[in-house]
Amino acid sequence: MNTASGSTPQQRWLTAEEQRVWRSYLHATTLLEDHLDRQLQRDAGMPHIYYALLVQLAEAPRRRLRMTELAMSAKITRSRLSHAVARLEKNGWVRREDCPADKRGQFAVLTEEGLEVLRRTAPGHVAAVRQALFERLTPEQQKALGEIMEIVAEGLQPNEAGADLPWLR
Repeated sequence: MNTASGSTPQQRWLTAEEQRVWRSYLHATTLLEDHLDRQLQRDAGMPHIYYALLVQLAEAPRRRLRMTELAMSAKITRSRLSHAVARLEKNGWVRREDCPADKRGQFAVLTEEGLEVLRRTAPGHVAAVRQALFERLTPEQQKALGEIMEIVAEGLQPNEAGADLPWLR
């Protein structure tokens, strides 16, 4: 909606061009996430977020992260992470371990079985990402997209205390 009726002097509606860009962004990101989810469901029986969690753990030292760190790196709420890790545990791909330094803390640890699932699934996922995104863009467009997304992400992750970020909820 781009209308001046009922607007206050402080309101700035999106221009026609901003509205076009915004809707293109929404359409593309929704379709991309759906495309990647379908590929991963088909090839590995898991949604994209589970794959992303396995990747985070595979790249971590000793294939383990504190649950709070994993929530932060995945940009999801702690309750969503807890649910996802419970499903990954049920599949035998992740296990939880208590944190000896903090009685309330826990680690998520990638199991050998989880690492093997990731090894089998990664080539198809990389091919899907390449086909859906990188093969459609020139190297210059890829660079610009990366720079733009970094700027947007930085602006949405304030450093001040009390910031409303998913992994703090």
